[in-house]
Amino acid sequence: MHNRIVFATGNAGKVREVQAILADMGMEVLSMKEAGISIDIVEDGTTYEENALIKAREVAKYTDAIVMADDSGIEIEFMDNGPGIYSARFMGEDTSYTIKNNYIIQQLEGVPDEKRTARYVCAIAAVLPNGEELTTRGIFEGRIGYEEAGENGFGYDPIFYVPKFGKTTAQLSPEEKNQVSHRGLALEAMKAELKKHL
Repeated sequence: MHNRIVFATGNAGKVREVQAILADMGMEVLSMKEAGISIDIVEDGTTYEENALIKAREVAKYTDAIVMADDSGIEIEFMDNGPGIYSARFMGEDTSYTIKNNYIIQQLEGVPDEKRTARYVCAIAAVLPNGEELTTRGIFEGRIGYEEAGENGFGYDPIFYVPKFGKTTAQLSPEEKNQVSHRGLALEAMKAELKKHL
């Protein structure tokens, strides 16, 4: 079953991004739901890589496909590089991102551009059918904007401003975002790794 990848996430936006980035591998990319896997995974790692591996290993127990998982977060320099690995759980898992984003904007009120630096970090883990494990990491530098902007993307994208483009990641087209984003970079690195192993 080397021609299938199960991506360990329930996030539809993320699955779409991953499918687009991995499209040239000629493999079917399925979400956990599409693969018929429904389990609760406790992410108690202390790094992005650990959390991604926890997810991939858990899902790999239920399928003989290649399993990939990611763990990502936003690190805001002014907030001591928080929320970091707790980004999804920041202010509570069920809190809407509009509330989270506006809270962050309030925290940075009056903070000048040069101190608003932030980065998105993404680790990708893959567990191969033979039990081999691979991890890669991508980093995407930007800064925190002054208000939410843009309809694309998800999570913290509306406040993650990319000076190179002069807009937030939520204002980038999916193609633009995938070329430069932390997940895009980590997945490109993973594609290169997989080609060596398959």
